[in-house]
Amino acid sequence: MSVLDTKFVQGFIRMCNDGWEQGWHERNGGNLSYRIKDEEVAEVKEFLHYDNEWKPIATKVPGLASEYFLVTGSGKYFRNVIIDPEDSICIIELDEKGENYRILWGLVNGGRPTSELPSHLMNHEVKKGVTNGAHRVIYHAHTTNVIALTFVLPLEDKVFTRELWEMATECPVVFPSGIGVVGWMVPGGREIAVATSALMKEYDVAIWAHHGMFCSGEDFDLTFGLMHTVEKSAEILVKMLSMRPDKRQTISPQNFRDLAKDFKVTLPEKFLYDK
Repeated sequence: MSVLDTKFVQGFIRMCNDGWEQGWHERNGGNLSYRIKDEEVAEVKEFLHYDNEWKPIATKVPGLASEYFLVTGSGKYFRNVIIDPEDSICIIELDEKGENYRILWGLVNGGRPTSELPSHLMNHEVKKGVTNGAHRVIYHAHTTNVIALTFVLPLEDKVFTRELWEMATECPVVFPSGIGVVGWMVPGGREIAVATSALMKEYDVAIWAHHGMFCSGEDFDLTFGLMHTVEKSAEILVKMLSMRPDKRQTISPQNFRDLAKDFKVTLPEKFLYDK
């Protein structure tokens, strides 16, 4: 038995590799974090090293005080996670104020957690609060077609949500609350973390203009599936726009209302505007 034998670590590694195989993680692009359950911490506690020094997070997340996270490392390549996980990922613990972290396992050849740790933790704090603790995964990837659309669509929640909903009937069922959009900002700092976490109070998906996408979910399958669905919808839209600049036919606002009724989801009316 080791840390690598646990189901949650295996799931984390698989998700990293799935993202690499989709082409979303060139070089050291993207990052993933998972808020570990108490029973999972108990599974691995004997393998954790509590003598490492505390380091500042560069933000404050008191709602996550003393929690444990599995995260990808800064500068590490997603393509290497499956072949050398102990070098590529790590388990960290936050202090009792949610201001500092220490590495308990992993990154055996040195390094630190993802440079976007502030964004991840601030979003974890928000999603923990608004989902009553249900959401545990935050995923950031450089999704090609979504990035392409940020150069041609208005950087507005209502536009991205409606256009991507229209591309495939399943989309409003998979992300019924819609999609938030952050204009271009320098990645990795507190400013973009604040902007993204504000959107995450309402949405499970945030698009970073000219950069990629941020998704939140309950587990690895749901979060990866959410990212995959949004990106596939974006791919369909890119292909449609390459064929002609307008749609001959599409899903109407009333179609969306009928879909919501049958699938028992709530679709915000602000996205069901007449064009």
